[in-house]
Amino acid sequence: MSGLFTTIGFLALCALAIAVQVRRSGGGERSHRCPRCDASLPGKATSCPSCGVPLQVFEIASAPALAPVREAEDSTTLHAVVRADVCVGCAACVPACPEEGAIRMEGKLAVVDVERCVGHGKCVDACPVGGILLTTGAEVHRVEVPDVRWDFQSNVPGIYIVGELGGRGLIKNAINEGKVAAESVAKELAGDVQSRPTLAAPPIFDLAIVGGGPAGLSAGLEAQSAGLDYVILEQGTLADSIRRYPRHKLVLGEPVSVPLWGDLWIADASKETLLRVWETIVESRELRLRSGHRVQEVTTEGGVFLLRGETFAVHARSVILALGRRGTPRRLGVPGEESNRVFYDIVEMEAFRGQRVLVVGGGDSALESAIGLAHQTETAVTLSYRGRDFDRAKERNVARLQEAERVRGVRVLRESTVVSIEPGRVKIAGPDGTIELPNDTVIVRIGGEPPDRFLARLGIASVVKELPLAEARDAVGV
Repeated sequence: MSGLFTTIGFLALCALAIAVQVRRSGGGERSHRCPRCDASLPGKATSCPSCGVPLQVFEIASAPALAPVREAEDSTTLHAVVRADVCVGCAACVPACPEEGAIRMEGKLAVVDVERCVGHGKCVDACPVGGILLTTGAEVHRVEVPDVRWDFQSNVPGIYIVGELGGRGLIKNAINEGKVAAESVAKELAGDVQSRPTLAAPPIFDLAIVGGGPAGLSAGLEAQSAGLDYVILEQGTLADSIRRYPRHKLVLGEPVSVPLWGDLWIADASKETLLRVWETIVESRELRLRSGHRVQEVTTEGGVFLLRGETFAVHARSVILALGRRGTPRRLGVPGEESNRVFYDIVEMEAFRGQRVLVVGGGDSALESAIGLAHQTETAVTLSYRGRDFDRAKERNVARLQEAERVRGVRVLRESTVVSIEPGRVKIAGPDGTIELPNDTVIVRIGGEPPDRFLARLGIASVVKELPLAEARDAVGV
């Protein structure tokens, strides 16, 4: 009899272990309940039939976090994995791979064929932006993102992270996430009026939104609809937020499978068109947008958040961080820099194919940009650096730049500075005087304040997550 009970107990434990594993893995499919309204979902629903929210909004937030990647003991099982949040589509990895077809380009993203990849690691060495690693894991793409729950609240209660900083490059997703986060703030504060902390002065906002891009504006629209006392703090202007976005057309590559759920207008539009429409929305809806308010630190005071800049201080019960992944770039401060052909980062290299591109800077990001652009067909690349030696860059990147000079015709102007950016040309001062170069695009990579340092000071944790290949493509707008 005791043997029978032992067997039954063993089977029960096995069943429990299997159930836990299935629950953790999602059973191979999406959760059967909507994170927003808890409604039951059909097997492979793309939107909640009850509240209408696109379920893709929650894919990164709901994905399980991974343990740190470890080098496998059996090297024969290694294969390459592309980090979808880092890949810029330069295609430098493809010719470097000795196994034909093991890595290829699909749109703007490098894709690994695990069956053909044997773990040479040549693609890892060739990638100028460090977007490929070797692992023994499944055929997935990895992204490093802030640790947030389904409604985008971080591990720091009251601080939410949405948009590009949260791992999604798509504007539609940013708009949807901003709406979900602001809605969650409204629910958290509802019925809690009596227990809210108070200060004699200054006034306390229900919500402070940091960033005036698509996620921030969408959060502001939802906060206004919910009757919250809110403010949007934008470090530059609305025009700066759109102009610095590293794409010529902002929505051209967005998959039709991502429905727009937020209230902010979006379409396949140029930056100029989008700017005009969003300026109209801000003015007509009287959104509380404060330009020229760069938030430098967020602390707590009297039970509420204190957001400080050089000339202001704002108290708020909740904070939504709607920042870009590029942080606050350092500017050249020269005439013409406000042009819409000046960029401070690159999302997709192929967007600059066939152009005359000037890259400014001497650190790793500048060299990586120049090297990646040099792999684009019929693209003329010039690198301007104020110093003589690239002593701030990794030796590997310096060697790659030298190779790009020899093989791909990259022109490197040492001890040079940009004087002005004019229509169709740039003026650069060097040891032999000022020269003019024909130019289509200027990419400025001279440093700045990266957002990961800002998040670290707030105590916000970062995690690595794996996305199935199709979801990773959507995440970066492929």
